Amino acid sequence: MVACKPIDFRKGMNFLAALVTPGLAADPFAGDVFIFRSCRSDRLKLLNWDGSGLYLVMKRLESGAFTWPPVRDGAVTLHAAQLRLLFTGMGWTLIGTRTMAMASK
Repeated sequence: MVACKPIDFRKGMNFLAALVTPGLAADPFAGDVFIFRSCRSDRLKLLNWDGSGLYLVMKRLESGAFTWPPVRDGAVTLHAAQLRLLFTGMGWTLIGTRTMAMASK
């Protein structure tokens, strides 16, 4: 699940987990992967509960920017292939666009 609005990247996993319930209407402890974007669009953070604890992964592209959905409230749900493309910095928007679920606040 990709949060559409950029976040303050100085915040850690506890802050991000607290954003999931009201901002994305989801449970941070359900096992879903939550993706947060920076204002610069060249960084992302992945938050996930693996059954024993939360973990946070951050990635910064050395050049270019990630392909993000339009900035608005809510989230975009990605398929596994779309997530892999997003994480590598490639465009993911053409893969499975007919089945991509949109969630809004």
